[in-house]
Amino acid sequence: MSEASHPNDPPAGHPRWLLLAALLAANVALALGPWSVRLADSGPVAAGFWRLALALPFLALLARTNGQRLTGLPRRVMLLLAVGAVAFALDLASWHTGIGMTRLGNATLFGNAGSIVLLFWGFVVARRLPRGVEWATLVLALAGAAILFGTSLEISLGTLLGDLFCLAAGLLYAVYILTSQDARRTIGSWSLLTWVCLIAAPVLLTIAIARGEPVWPHNWWPLIALFVLSQVVGQGLLVFALGHFPPLVIGLALLTQPAIAAVYGYAIFGEMLGPLDILGMVLLGSALAVSRAVSASSR
Repeated sequence: MSEASHPNDPPAGHPRWLLLAALLAANVALALGPWSVRLADSGPVAAGFWRLALALPFLALLARTNGQRLTGLPRRVMLLLAVGAVAFALDLASWHTGIGMTRLGNATLFGNAGSIVLLFWGFVVARRLPRGVEWATLVLALAGAAILFGTSLEISLGTLLGDLFCLAAGLLYAVYILTSQDARRTIGSWSLLTWVCLIAAPVLLTIAIARGEPVWPHNWWPLIALFVLSQVVGQGLLVFALGHFPPLVIGLALLTQPAIAAVYGYAIFGEMLGPLDILGMVLLGSALAVSRAVSASSR
């Protein structure tokens, strides 16, 4: 009698090593996104606008190719999409602003803080206190964040403010995920992403103009790299690989992002990391990995 297949087993024709390579490559591509924001000669918020605007036709094509409708959506779904898209626009605006003010490893870690927020939002909904490993996640997150905030403040008030911008981005991303959950059950992912781009891009453009940022770039390559790496390669490979791994593996793969960002932040931008910085990153990164595993297992 053959064994029953595990839900995380790779599908036929997709060996485990290929799926793992796709998962790691997705995180590498996403980790390089902040580099493109730093190199762009548009403003940071304008870079977010171009990231979405350039991705829009490709996402719409993917939605149509996969038979996902883009029109005639229920009013309630459109309302949720609008709220989520505005939160996502503010998330990108805050994160891209913070990227230019703090170290790239910090920016990547705090920008992913939404995973921890979603975990503890679950406690609010369930009206219960954390238990066991959930308390450990909270302690790790608070300890890691406190260390990183402290070392940033030692450098300058500006780097601490950059950390806060990136943390705000993580909180806003959690709002985006929460408001998008119902919409994801009604329409396909590609259709949802298309509408998010349609709504969020004008919001980012408005913020960029209000801030007096240069919007039209002289050098398109950083923005093309941002759009390709963050939206097409990064998100595309995640869609391909995420369904075939347990949450803890996904959370651990996430930790490659701040590690890669810290390495090229040091090599290219001269961002020094001391022992305390590394300790803070390890603590906060561990909390992110555990929070993803706990959140998924409790669904």
